[in-house]
Amino acid sequence: MPVKQNAAQTELDALSAAPLEAQRAAGYAHTLAEILQQPSTWRETARALAGSGVLDETLQGGVRSIVLTGSGSSVYAGEAIAPALQRSTGVPTLAIPAGTLLTHWREVLPADKGVLVSIARSGDSPESCGAVSRLLTHRPDVRHVVLTCNAQGQLVTRYRDDERVEAVVLAERTNDRSLVMTSSFSNLMLAGALLADATIGADAVESVANAAETVFGEHADDIARLARGDVRRVLYLGSGGGVGAARECALKMLEMTGGRVTTMAESFLGLRHGPMANVDAHTLIVAFLSTDPVVRAYETDLLAELAAKGLGMARIVVGADVPAMAGDSDDVAIELPMLRDVGDTLALLPAVVVGQLLAFFRCLALGFAPDTPSQGVLTRVVGEFVMHSEDAP
Repeated sequence: MPVKQNAAQTELDALSAAPLEAQRAAGYAHTLAEILQQPSTWRETARALAGSGVLDETLQGGVRSIVLTGSGSSVYAGEAIAPALQRSTGVPTLAIPAGTLLTHWREVLPADKGVLVSIARSGDSPESCGAVSRLLTHRPDVRHVVLTCNAQGQLVTRYRDDERVEAVVLAERTNDRSLVMTSSFSNLMLAGALLADATIGADAVESVANAAETVFGEHADDIARLARGDVRRVLYLGSGGGVGAARECALKMLEMTGGRVTTMAESFLGLRHGPMANVDAHTLIVAFLSTDPVVRAYETDLLAELAAKGLGMARIVVGADVPAMAGDSDDVAIELPMLRDVGDTLALLPAVVVGQLLAFFRCLALGFAPDTPSQGVLTRVVGEFVMHSEDAP
């Protein structure tokens, strides 16, 4: 698979160089700026949270579980970082959607003393606030950490005086104005990892920021080229926390194309157990490779099997040391050697950027506006809905 070299000017250069009014008229001003600002915001988030120890302090006193929650993209951020948090803290960690906590907290919340980390861009989603309020009443032993991009959101303001709730607010510019979450997602994911793992250093964050800048400078044109093809389905593949990143990228494509492109997110090893039947000649395959050589061996075996079976229209493979494999010239290898030593969780940040760019370019190819792609079906923040009371705790 060819690796693209630096071009004099990329499509991203041309789009971002257009006058702001022209960008607004085309409907991509917010989304493009928010995608491109990610490397600098990651550096800022890392500096702001260095040595904060928020989750370390909260985990003191016999905490037996960590639950990461949110809605949509926010819970996918939790899924992406949960394996790394369990490994770094030694505390069983899982991601549970806020809606599931709201309706089934008795069945899904661990019975042991725990910490609930609520991840949210706006902090105003009804189910996120509803779940926190319900647990403060019915599970007073649970401690809460709110991780958000919005200092004025209800998750921050409503519980400000409750000592069981601690809020961590990221820089204002991470509070994306586009309908779709891009820099907010990646910064919330990074922040969640930083809060629980003091071993993540500035050098590792710099490496992933450099990797994203390499994607912008060297690979965006190839991503755009594939996005202009007859892409009807996209399959996103990851392992471990990479499945959460794959689900986020699948959601980005659905949102930005108004559902015109159908998507599927799956683990590499899970694909063989039925979902492979959904891969056809109009399916673009996007694969996020692990930094672990043993895990990557399973992943490359699966990619080789797909190629041998002639499945998929093309592949985008993202990672360090992308292997040579059978495939035609439409395949794109996004080789990012700076990811070799950063670990799987941080390596997912530039991988998610690839997914964002693919959805962005496909949206433009279909004639939609990335800032508001759903034509009224979706809103930036889910509107209020009735919170039904419980008769008994």
